[in-house]
Amino acid sequence: MTLIRRFSESLLLGLTLLTALPAFAAEKVVLKYSVLRESVAVAELSDLSRTGAVSPALESYLKLADKKPEDLRRWLNQSVAIHPSALSQLLNSFLGAYALSQIGEVIQTPSGRASSEALRGALITSAQGDNRVSLIEILENYPTAEVQVNGDKLMQLYQDFQALASRLPRLP
Repeated sequence: MTLIRRFSESLLLGLTLLTALPAFAAEKVVLKYSVLRESVAVAELSDLSRTGAVSPALESYLKLADKKPEDLRRWLNQSVAIHPSALSQLLNSFLGAYALSQIGEVIQTPSGRASSEALRGALITSAQGDNRVSLIEILENYPTAEVQVNGDKLMQLYQDFQALASRLPRLP
């Protein structure tokens, strides 16, 4: 067997293994709401979003925050339909940069800074496969081991988005 052929086979095997392994993604979310701050496993939020099951730790945090699990579940699952290539083009425009900066105030890296690159990657990865983006998918696809979510700013951003959406003309 030639050296080039062995190298090619090794490269192909390595690429196959890499694509079979899950991408590096967030394992923990630090939820900040008002004066409260709690670390929750992404798996707990995924369980809540998919099945409605609430872990004891998450249940305690939600009680302290005076929030209902059903409301958090609705927020986690609310999605926007968009094709990944259209999303990529949008995020690489002036308007997209503005949107990333606004979302970056809500979803941040562990250092507490907004990371447009991390957020852009999580958004595009989330849209792949089903052409939809939801908060739980963004959290599951965020490319750092930990991600911080500011609940106060999330609510304000959502209300601003809803107000803007209500002013836009309806598409047939």
